[in-house]
Amino acid sequence: MTSVLIAAFLGWAIYRRARRSFGRQPVNVIRLRLRVGVLAVIGTLILATSVVDMNLLAAMLAGIACGAVLATVGLRHTRFEATAEGRFYTPHTYIGLFVSALFIGRILFRYLTLYGHPQSMAQASPNPFDQYQRSPLTLAIFGVLVGYYVLFNLGVLSKSREVPLNAT
Repeated sequence: MTSVLIAAFLGWAIYRRARRSFGRQPVNVIRLRLRVGVLAVIGTLILATSVVDMNLLAAMLAGIACGAVLATVGLRHTRFEATAEGRFYTPHTYIGLFVSALFIGRILFRYLTLYGHPQSMAQASPNPFDQYQRSPLTLAIFGVLVGYYVLFNLGVLSKSREVPLNAT
């Protein structure tokens, strides 16, 4: 039953994340700042634990750099508007979906790999995320996610302020 609940929660989270990549979205300053803060803290913590291995550190930094490039391109293709109802932005659909699909695909691959070999789930370390933190590919993909969403959300906050309220 626990697996079903976890799968249902993950499915809902994936749906919610994908829904945010389509159509006009309201600029919710509190929500955007919260996302930036949470992702920045998690990214910093994982980056700090990656310092012990140069391959892991390089993978994480390369992922963050790639995510920053994707966010810059995504911001160029994002439309901003201000109406009487408030400020809105329409994100570039394919870039947001690509970043989300990349991350979700990697997590599913790791889960299926570990599920197929239960003996590999036995860990010497008490850290439950140790298996994920030892994979340079997983860290690189997580770096893309962090770099993209932190920079993109900061860009949305910044650019939405530049749009005059009564203009479209």
